[in-house]
Amino acid sequence: MPTDAPVYVISVAAEMAGLHPQTLRQYDRLGLVTPTRTVSGGRRYSLRNIVALREVQRLSQDEGVNLAGIKRIIELQTRVEALDQRLGEALSELSDMSASLAAGGYRRTYLPARAGDHRSGAAKAASTAVVLYPTRRR
Repeated sequence: MPTDAPVYVISVAAEMAGLHPQTLRQYDRLGLVTPTRTVSGGRRYSLRNIVALREVQRLSQDEGVNLAGIKRIIELQTRVEALDQRLGEALSELSDMSASLAAGGYRRTYLPARAGDHRSGAAKAASTAVVLYPTRRR
């Protein structure tokens, strides 16, 4: 069964997570763990939701983080995951482009950053300029 399949009613999910059903309702209202809704409005939890419920409870009870802090942590984790995915896609695309350029007899290099290219107080940034040039044929 996929971990995203919304199959557990609130009472079963609460028991699996070791929480009271009212706690799950509160977490849903606060946007901490949002289950899928049936046509009639009933909550259905997935295994992924149950793992998230346990993590919210751990952060709250063991780490002493308040619910607003937990919500921010979840938002930041979601953002990091999305950025990781975008980075992976960009690296894959760059790899494909590099292979395509190499197959066509081109190489790439990065221009060094100029001294005035960075904001004051910030570390000197690497250049984002790319130069393509044909390789020498012998």
